[in-house]
Amino acid sequence: MTVADPDPAARAALEALSTARVAQTSSTAERVADALREQVVEGRLLPGARLGEQAFCDAMRVSRNTLREAFSQLVAERILVREAHRGVFVTTPGVADVHDVYRSRRIVEPGAVRSGERAHDEAAVALVRRAVEEGRAAATAADWSGVADANQHFHRALVGLAGSTRLDQQMDLLLAEMRLTFHLMGTHRDFHEPYLERNDAVATLVERGELEKAALEVADYLADAEARIVAAFTGGRS
Repeated sequence: MTVADPDPAARAALEALSTARVAQTSSTAERVADALREQVVEGRLLPGARLGEQAFCDAMRVSRNTLREAFSQLVAERILVREAHRGVFVTTPGVADVHDVYRSRRIVEPGAVRSGERAHDEAAVALVRRAVEEGRAAATAADWSGVADANQHFHRALVGLAGSTRLDQQMDLLLAEMRLTFHLMGTHRDFHEPYLERNDAVATLVERGELEKAALEVADYLADAEARIVAAFTGGRS
């Protein structure tokens, strides 16, 4: 598949990172890794983008040692890949990655909806609805990148119903890998538009307290999404 030119892709992330609060005197490699991961989740760092050390050190105001430690963390998370004599690049996912990520999501997301400690918490449920409305507003404006952002926020909010910091952190890793996959799917509209209604349906069930039905809908939704992505990656071959 064709991957976007990494230089323009990295420039957008560098702009955003230049305002991130990761100054050398108050940050750690973990915080730098968090900031870089968020650029992937929000779609600013694309598959195949090369991360030049000096440019990212300058943008984030950190030392090379700190950046390299952050890179190593993200390589371990499979968000970045280090290639000998070439540098560090954003990962380009394959079919095996898609299967593994969705295997994890089918355990985490329905479980968070079905039995999450915050599944009846008004503030937590409101975040789910807010992500749905964010997606609808973006679609009305034909902002399909914004729809993709909203979809990420929706699934993050679903896992937020669990009330678990550890699951929130794990979901951030999964969302970063998923955003890389979405970029390889082509036009955001083609992939995300069908899920606007499904997001709304899940949010409505959660608001009604019909958590088992909501969990089953999430599981079906994820199975359908996985099948569509795998078909696109393989040209319809199983």
